[in-house]
Amino acid sequence: MAIRRAQTLRCLSKLKTSFVLGSYSRSHRFSSSSQHSNQFQFQSIVLCFCFISFLYFFSLQNVGFIGLGNMGSRMVNNLIKAGYRVTVHDINRDVMKMFTEMGVSARGTPYEVAQDSEVVITMLPSSSHAMDVYTGTNGLLREGNAIRPALLIDSSTIDPQTTRKISLAVSNCNLKEKRENWEKPVMLDAPVSGGVLAAEAGTLTFMVGGPEEAYLAARPILQSMGTTSIYCGGSGNGSAAKICNNLAMAVSMLGTSEALALGQSLGISASTLTQVLNTSSGRCWSSDKYNPVPGVMKGVPSSRDYNGGFASKLMAKDLNLAAASAEEVGHKSTLISKAQEIYKNMCEDGHETEDFSCVFRHFYNGKDEV
Repeated sequence: MAIRRAQTLRCLSKLKTSFVLGSYSRSHRFSSSSQHSNQFQFQSIVLCFCFISFLYFFSLQNVGFIGLGNMGSRMVNNLIKAGYRVTVHDINRDVMKMFTEMGVSARGTPYEVAQDSEVVITMLPSSSHAMDVYTGTNGLLREGNAIRPALLIDSSTIDPQTTRKISLAVSNCNLKEKRENWEKPVMLDAPVSGGVLAAEAGTLTFMVGGPEEAYLAARPILQSMGTTSIYCGGSGNGSAAKICNNLAMAVSMLGTSEALALGQSLGISASTLTQVLNTSSGRCWSSDKYNPVPGVMKGVPSSRDYNGGFASKLMAKDLNLAAASAEEVGHKSTLISKAQEIYKNMCEDGHETEDFSCVFRHFYNGKDEV
């Protein structure tokens, strides 16, 4: 059923292109207007038929969600708003109680979530947590040869190697209930970007690796939690994209913080230098969307004493993943090593829970904007 939905999405995409070209041709070739009018009507009928088929043939409505932290809990809220029937699990019983009081089903183990779900999404802190949730004693794949979920989506930020190991384990299973041409469960790695604010607003970006047909089938679910999903290729490529993105984000934040702190030492206010950066070649996300200087920008972690946002310990974790991945493929990683060292020291100095932009204050000794 999911494969048929994916095929229908392809059909819709092709027909939309044909429809646009046909409409353009019709308006520019008046001598054959009758022929093109018939073609237009025919394409409209087929397009409507495909859309109805799309709605009819695929309805993965029972979604399990494991990992109800700052990101996961907000993603679940958006799934519920979109009309999905959600079953949740987390090791934190208090957060599970919060959802059950909202009328959401909760289960004691990942295995139990799998029994109630056609799709399972995981949002977990580390590679070891992901391995345990999927392959552990009470994991999603506990029954081994036959599982219920047709689609498993891991949105955790973990290394590509672990992602591919889990994907292989999933591919070795069968489905309890066959779904049209979908005979085996499929895994997608779909880490996200955008942070807590985007998770709450439903504007996340998903970086997706795995079979393209499964990605097309998963898009409606992803779109209930985000505004952008980018297909990155085969299994593990979504995880690889996320690691590379967060490496660029760390280096960008360090560079921006260093420039702003240096500017202060040279007598330029952070707000003035920010204005220069944001209208010049130094402009970047760290300067114009997530400025690290307290007092320069409202609504960002630096404006609330670096509370909330993306914790320094998580950035340190992601840089460790980047370093390990670079070492595995023999890639020179000078900036990874330096960023890794800085954020490691930040965490050891007691700033692990503060937003990663606090590097401006605690590493570069930058001053608040008065």
